[in-house]
Amino acid sequence: MTKSTSEPVSIRILDREYTVGCEPDERDSLTAAAKLLDAKMREIRGSNRMAALDRVAVLAALNLAHELQQLRNDSDSRDRELKRTLGDLHRKLDGLLEQPAR
Repeated sequence: MTKSTSEPVSIRILDREYTVGCEPDERDSLTAAAKLLDAKMREIRGSNRMAALDRVAVLAALNLAHELQQLRNDSDSRDRELKRTLGDLHRKLDGLLEQPAR
């Protein structure tokens, strides 16, 4: 078993700094995720600087989870369509291979 090489990373969300641990190769992804969350929370908060931070955070999380679910649904739909198309192609190929040579 290898020892974790988690490192502290500082991120800023709504002008607040948070330190979280992450693997060095995940740092860029974590930073991008923090920027996405910060942008979503700023969008929800809008000009209402007095909005409760926990409410803004929950609404941002809900919006991001909804977007993720839509992407998963779209991916599942594409996977089903691809499987159907490949099945059709396999049947056509099998039909051609079963025909007697001319």
